[in-house]
Amino acid sequence: MRVFVTGGTGLIGSAVVAELLGNGHSVLALARSDASAQAVEAAGAEPLRGGLADLDALRAGAGQSDGVIHLAFSNDFSSPEALANAVAEESAALAALGEALVGTDRPFVTVSGTPAVPGRASTEADPLPTDGPVGGRSRTVTAVLDLASRGVRSSAVRMPRTVHKDGTGGFAGMLTGIARTTGVSGYPGDGAQRWPAVHALDAAVLFRLALEQAPAGSAWHAVADEGDQVRDIAAVIGRRLNLPVEQVPAESYGTLGPIFATDQPSSGAHTRQALGWEPKHPGLLADLENIQP
Repeated sequence: MRVFVTGGTGLIGSAVVAELLGNGHSVLALARSDASAQAVEAAGAEPLRGGLADLDALRAGAGQSDGVIHLAFSNDFSSPEALANAVAEESAALAALGEALVGTDRPFVTVSGTPAVPGRASTEADPLPTDGPVGGRSRTVTAVLDLASRGVRSSAVRMPRTVHKDGTGGFAGMLTGIARTTGVSGYPGDGAQRWPAVHALDAAVLFRLALEQAPAGSAWHAVADEGDQVRDIAAVIGRRLNLPVEQVPAESYGTLGPIFATDQPSSGAHTRQALGWEPKHPGLLADLENIQP
């Protein structure tokens, strides 16, 4: 299958591209810069120049392919306005990709996030929240899944808050970066809140399986670790960086503060059973041991 991939040079995207190529697929990857195009070619894929805001390029990529995997997002959490702009950009991009695939019965796999459900681990059957700072992304993903009624084999792979590899990535990676800057390995609240996690290489396998097998309109959870307590994450970061581990106000994390402070364990049991997905790489706490002082 020839697969068009957006976000193919990021932490998750580069793993997805390698997973696809290693399993007999060819890849056309969106590349917004010369450096990205060179990285795509070095990985063995074909670059298509353009950014997420280049809707004509997105339509062209979808039209030239047998399936689409969307992973690109600006990840600008510097302010509510910046985040809103990122969400709006992605929404327009997914609408363009979806319209290009209507009536083709081709697979369209988009990325999403695992929801938080008070008092228990969320499952694939739980709806995504449409409020809060990233509620717009949930509405967009729902629209993608609704394309199932218009001849698109659409599906969503819901990612946990931390997708990691070699001690970096996701919310845990953000905590590491903040710790390096502030000199304190901090955690909001009492630190008992739980964050789910997955290794990037395991997540990549699930994206491939969704592309190949997922029924139209389905959602899947790329969850390997159901939920590590944030104070345990901060403790490993503090030990690896030789920094004190302390509670800090949620407000100090800006736009992400409320999300950081939320207990949000998640289950991927249905995904494992239905798609035969089995994570094989180190869990988050073990992988954080790779943090370099």
